[in-house]
Amino acid sequence: MKLRHRTLTAIAALSAVTLSAPAHAEAPQAYKDEAIAGVEDRAKLVQEIVDSIFSFQEPGFQEFQTRDYLTDILEKNGFTIVKGAAGIPSAFTATWSNGEGPKIALGSDVDGLLGLSQKPGTGEITPLIPGAPGHGEGHNSGMAVMVASALAVKDVMEKHDIKGTLMLWPGIAEELLATKAFFVREGMFEGFDACIFTHVANSFGTGYGQGRGNGMVSVEYTFQGKTSHGAGAPWAGRSALDGVELMNVAWNFRREHLPLTQRSHYVITNGGGQPNIVPGEASVWYYFRDHTFDGIRELYEIGNTISEAAAAATGTTVQRRTLGYAAPQWANKPLAEAAYKNIQAVGMPDWTAEDQAFARMLQEANDRPLEPLRSEVGELGVPSDIPPMGGGSDDIGDIMWALPTITIRFPSNVPNMIGHNITAAMAMATPVAHKGAVAGAKAVALTTLDILTTPELVSEAKKYQQEVQFAEQSYDPVLTPEDKPAIHLNKEIMDRLRPELEKFYYDPSKYDTYLDQLGVDYPNTGG
Repeated sequence: MKLRHRTLTAIAALSAVTLSAPAHAEAPQAYKDEAIAGVEDRAKLVQEIVDSIFSFQEPGFQEFQTRDYLTDILEKNGFTIVKGAAGIPSAFTATWSNGEGPKIALGSDVDGLLGLSQKPGTGEITPLIPGAPGHGEGHNSGMAVMVASALAVKDVMEKHDIKGTLMLWPGIAEELLATKAFFVREGMFEGFDACIFTHVANSFGTGYGQGRGNGMVSVEYTFQGKTSHGAGAPWAGRSALDGVELMNVAWNFRREHLPLTQRSHYVITNGGGQPNIVPGEASVWYYFRDHTFDGIRELYEIGNTISEAAAAATGTTVQRRTLGYAAPQWANKPLAEAAYKNIQAVGMPDWTAEDQAFARMLQEANDRPLEPLRSEVGELGVPSDIPPMGGGSDDIGDIMWALPTITIRFPSNVPNMIGHNITAAMAMATPVAHKGAVAGAKAVALTTLDILTTPELVSEAKKYQQEVQFAEQSYDPVLTPEDKPAIHLNKEIMDRLRPELEKFYYDPSKYDTYLDQLGVDYPNTGG
C-alpha cells in the first residue's frame, strides 16, 4: 500500500501556487520544502497512529490508552508532557519551545462513539466487539495529522533556529461537547497567538467567518420523588419519572414556538428501577443548540423553567447539571487564507484505482450515493448572505473565542458515508485514511511555518478577531465556576469492555497495517 505522496510533485505544485496566488506573508519556500519532506518521511508514523487509535476504540473521557500512546511518542521527541489538563484525566498537553516567538496550539479530537465498533476495510456492518465504542466519526485520524506536522516543523525550527513554541493538545469527549470550554476557562491557551485545529472529512479545505452550525449547552435534569408500591399504594408515591415525562411533553409542545435555527434533543438516562416501584429518581439529558450565545442561553433558561414547572406539577423536585458547552464557531480570516493557499499547494492525495474501487464498494454495500474520492480541493469557505439555519456543533468554537483559530478539514474518509454511524468507520483504518492524513499534515506544517516566520500574519489574525469577530458577539458561555467536567461519563462501559478491547489493539511491531492484523484484503471488493 502506497502511503506517501510524491515529494517532488507536491513541491512543484507549491511553487506554482506561490507564483500565481495573491502575495501574503508566508514562510520561505526552502523551509516549506523541508517541512513537506519531513511529513513524507513520517508517512509510516501517520499510518501507525491512525490505525492504533482506531483500534483503541475509546469514547469520551476514557481516552487513556490514546493519551499514553500519543504522549509516549511526543515525549520521546522532546516534548514536555502534562497529563490531566484542566482537571480532565484523559487530557494532556505536549509542549516544545525554541525560545521566545509565536506560540501555536495544534489540536484535534480523539474520542469515539458508543456502539459503533466496526472492522475497517469492509462494507458490511461487522463489529469488532458487538456493542462496543468505535470511530464512527473518524477522530482516530486527527492527532496523526498534528503529530506528523509538529515533528516536521520542529526539525525545520531547529535547523534554522526559528523561535517559537508548539503545543499539541487532544480534543477530549468532543462527541459529548464536554471539554473545550473547560480548557478555555482553566487558561490552557493563555499567551498563545494562534490555534490550528483539524477535523476529518472527505474533502480538503478551510474557511473563515461565523460557522454555519450551532453552539450548544448540554444539561442533565434529575428529578427526585418518593418511592412506593406501584400497585398497593401508588398514592403514597411521587414519581420522578412523571416529572421527566412531563418536562419532555412540555418541551415538545414548546418546539412549535422556538426559532427555526434551534435544534434540541434528549434521552432519558434514568427511568427508574422496575414497574411496580414508583421511581424515586429519574433523569433526562438535553442538548440545546442555537446559532448565537443569546440563543443558547434563552433555550437553556426555557428548559430550566419547564423542568421546574414539571417538578411542581408532579410533586417532585429537580436539580440540573451542566455537562458541556460549545460556543458558536467563528474562524479567523487571515489564518484561513494562509492555510487555504497551502492546501491548494499540497493538493488532494494521489488516489489509486484500488482506493477508488474501495470507495465505490463502501457506497454500494451501504446504499449510499455513488461519488468517487475527490480529486480537487474545494473553494475557500467564506461568509454567506443566506442566514444560517442551524445544525451540528463542535466545541472548537470556545477556543475560537480565546485566540485566533481555524479548522483544516482533511480528506481521510469516503464521500456520502453517514456521520455518527457505522458507515463512517469503515474507511478509517485504510489507505484512504492514511493518505488523507498525510495531506492534512503537510497543510498544517506549512501554515504553522507561516505563523512562526511572519509576524504580520499573527498581527493581522489578532486584528481580525478584535475588529470583526468581537464586533459581532462576545464570549458568553453557559458555565458557572461550580460546573465541573463530566469525567464520569462512559467509565462504567469501558471498565466492563476494556479487557475485551485490548485483544484488538494494533501491534505495529508485528503487522504492517491494522488491515493486515485483522486479515482484511484491500480493496476487498470481492472481485
